[in-house]
Amino acid sequence: MTAPGPVGRGTAAPGAASSSAARGGPGSPALPVGFRVVIDPRVRQLGADALFGGAPPRVLRLSPAGRSALAELRAGPVRGGAAGRLARRLTDAGLAHPRPPPLGSRPDVTVLIPVRDRAQLLARCLAALGPGYPVIVVDDGSDDPAEVAAVAAAHGATLVRRPVTGGPGAARNTGLLGVTTDLVAFVDSDCEPGPGSIERLAAHLADPAVAAAAPRVVAVPGRRGWAARYATAACGLDLGGAEARVLPGTRVAYVPAATLLARRAALDQVAAGRGVFDPALRWGEDVDLVWRLHEEGWRIRYDPAVMVSHHEPARWPALLARRFRYGTSAAPLARRHPGRVPPLVLHPWPALTVAGLLSGRPPAAGLGFTASVLTTRTALRRAGLPARGVLPAMVTASVQTWLGAGRYAWQFGAPVLAAALAAPGGHAGRRRAAAASLLLGPPLTAWWPRRRSLDPVRYVLGHLATDAAYGAGVWAGALHARSLAAVRPVFLPRMARVP
Repeated sequence: MTAPGPVGRGTAAPGAASSSAARGGPGSPALPVGFRVVIDPRVRQLGADALFGGAPPRVLRLSPAGRSALAELRAGPVRGGAAGRLARRLTDAGLAHPRPPPLGSRPDVTVLIPVRDRAQLLARCLAALGPGYPVIVVDDGSDDPAEVAAVAAAHGATLVRRPVTGGPGAARNTGLLGVTTDLVAFVDSDCEPGPGSIERLAAHLADPAVAAAAPRVVAVPGRRGWAARYATAACGLDLGGAEARVLPGTRVAYVPAATLLARRAALDQVAAGRGVFDPALRWGEDVDLVWRLHEEGWRIRYDPAVMVSHHEPARWPALLARRFRYGTSAAPLARRHPGRVPPLVLHPWPALTVAGLLSGRPPAAGLGFTASVLTTRTALRRAGLPARGVLPAMVTASVQTWLGAGRYAWQFGAPVLAAALAAPGGHAGRRRAAAASLLLGPPLTAWWPRRRSLDPVRYVLGHLATDAAYGAGVWAGALHARSLAAVRPVFLPRMARVP
């Protein structure tokens, strides 16, 4: 990886995935003048001329000009030249995040809302949006179209009626035919954007390389009942509080179109042949769009400082049915985007460490952990980098492998895990302890930062129920597609994480 001009050069961490080569899109222009950047809090400075971090992890080496540019970026906004090029490198790599300047005028945006029935939620959505922007409501074959039409009329929205239900992707495609503005805000009818959401997202698109920006989607708070409280604590669309460039294979691998602000020119570029949203995808059509934009060289930003409330199901049958439907999207996405939807990624030495611990074989666990430390130290020294922090980093890698294996075992092999817990026989105590750790480790780890939202018993049961529903959906989609790509673990030959 080579930075443009004399700024510096980057080196991917051992085993780290590289970005797709752009087939079109905006290329890699300098970050615009006036933008600021903030260094990601997880980034480490390795001496005066190297930074480590980002997504996927890599080392960025800085030339003397690059060090001067970084000092300029720390002190203020981009003023041009080397600082703008370095800012692009940093934000592309996830080592830093952009801070766009405030917009000088109202952005040229049309709001597009697909809806099927749910007139009451549509009314709340339109009320939250307010009167600032033109709105197109696409009725996707509602059973009571008159009720939807009355709500749209009451809020001054343009109504487009589809006689046959085609799903949210097809409805958005229909609505796009009437959009003439430079930007379009997709908002689902069960969402309530906060004040100023569109303006704050639109500021990211002042960068001509950005195709879309998405907010953090959280559940509407304050609802009663176990299912509603669990959905509030663990909203299926919540991607967390850390901002990111959206990249397949990283922590923020996609963003949902529940609320998404997009550049119309970028949408037109990827629409050829199948439409902006692929009408063949009933679920996952938004993930497919985001990945197609990425493959064309566009950037997509996730900004959790912008919050949108989302109405999650308040009853267990509806909540589990929704998670099942989410799962069915994995196999079609795996077919369209090979390698983008691995249910579990394993690296050899952490996998050996965890397997040794679970099977009660300390020598194997010790061998795996020692090998992970030594190989990482060797890779760092060959790169001329300090090896500080290797030990805790490899502990973290082993813990993450254990948690990932546990969640995978329950989602895709629940009967096997249950049998390991229940079956008698030799070494039953050790086997049950290992199976229990795989079963309970992931939900308890997820519960801890949310412990004030719900007690551990109900949270763990809810976590297990929704994971099982999602896994069942993945299996159903895989069987329908006659492909195991969405349920097959991926083994990488080298470590992708270094300290």
